[in-house]
Formats: sequence, structure tokens, C-alpha cells
Amino acid sequence: MTDTPESPVSTPRRPRNLAQGLVEDFSERIRGGQIRPGEKLPTESALMRQFGVSRTVVREALSRLQAAGLVETHHGVGTYALEPSGGADFRVDPADIATVRDVLVLLELRICLESEAAGLAAQRRTEAQLADMRRALDEFRACLAAGGDTITPDFRFHLLVAQATDNRYFADLMSHLGSAIIPRTRINSARIAHEDREQYLARVNLEHEDIYAAIVRQEAEAARAAMRTHLSNSRARLRRAQVR
Repeated sequence: MTDTPESPVSTPRRPRNLAQGLVEDFSERIRGGQIRPGEKLPTESALMRQFGVSRTVVREALSRLQAAGLVETHHGVGTYALEPSGGADFRVDPADIATVRDVLVLLELRICLESEAAGLAAQRRTEAQLADMRRALDEFRACLAAGGDTITPDFRFHLLVAQATDNRYFADLMSHLGSAIIPRTRINSARIAHEDREQYLARVNLEHEDIYAAIVRQEAEAARAAMRTHLSNSRARLRRAQVR
């Protein structure tokens, strides 16, 4: 088995969501046979240069490819393509999530899915997974302080919780839903909550920290409750906005 060249053969695209663009590019190439099972993907640095994106975008894309069962990552070695399954991809098209009502419907699904995922993650998480969650939360806080992109670390934290369930179907569904599940990619959540951006996102960060703390303590019911509270708070804010 040999490593692939550092530069991908396809021309990068500029989709509405940069991480999804990488996911679609490599999904097509793996499923189409241009990247064979066992071949090594380009390094994070090479992908950053080729696609003109940040490291956090590259890591989100690789996490979603891994959750979809298309690649596997060996820490310190690299990421390798896997034999693709015969099933078709499932993904919510961001274009279909355009209104407050659309976001509310998706939040109802997330409350059911992610509350249970948090409980299972509390029971099954590894120390390495906890470290990855901690890094995502630290990045969220740093991006908030710098006025940068908080959507990527936000989605990555939720995806990491799903991966920590040790049940690939939780991670598969979260991966294919993509970062469109984060309400503020569709609507101005801070404006709806009648808060400034920093105040709104600081509260989101605290809710994430509550989820993480319960998972660290391996308290399944507390983790479920913290995730349900986090997502239900978003739903309540949107419902209030609907009736104004």
C-alpha cells in the first residue's frame, strides 16, 4: 500500500458550506473509485492549501467522512479510505431549511436523537474522545472571544458526542445532517433571542459545558438532561419568536 500524492486530482469547489464541499468531493471520489480502499488521503495542511479553508473546516469534513464509514484515521499516521458501503447518502439539504418552522422541526428530531446520544456517550466515552470534546469547546470559546467562526466547533462538539455513543448510526445521522443542524446557519438566532451575539453564544457555550461535564462524570441521566435543556432552550426561543 502506498501513499497518495499530497495534492488531490480534483478541482476544489466553493459550496455554500465549506466542510460539506470537502465531504462531497471525497465521497464522490471514494465511491467512484478514484480513491481506492486503503489509499491515504492528503494531509490536513495539504487540504487547507488546496481548498483554501481553515484547519477546523478540514477536521469537520474528515470527522463527517469517518462517521459515514468512508475513511478511518490513525492518529499520528494519517487518514485512509475505506471500502464504501452500497447505501445511498442521506443528507438534509440546507436549502430546505429556510424558515423558523423548518428549524423547529429539525430541533424536534435533534432533541430525541441527541439527548439519548449524550446519555450513551456518558456511559461509553473514552479518554481520547473526552480530549477531542474539550478541544472543540476550547476552540468555541476562543472563536467567540475573537469574533470568529463558532459554527464549526459547535457542530464538531455535537458530532463528537454522537461518535462517543459507540453506535455508528448516531454518528452517521449527525454526519449526514451536517452543520445545517446549527440554527444560526439558517437564521439569526441571537436577534430572535433579543440578545447581542456575544451574550447569546456565551450562553450556548455554558450549555455545552454542562453537557460535557456530565459526560466526564459518566452520569448518563444528567447528560441526557443537559442536552435536552440545551436543545429545548433553542426551541423555546424560536417558538417565542413565532408568536410575536
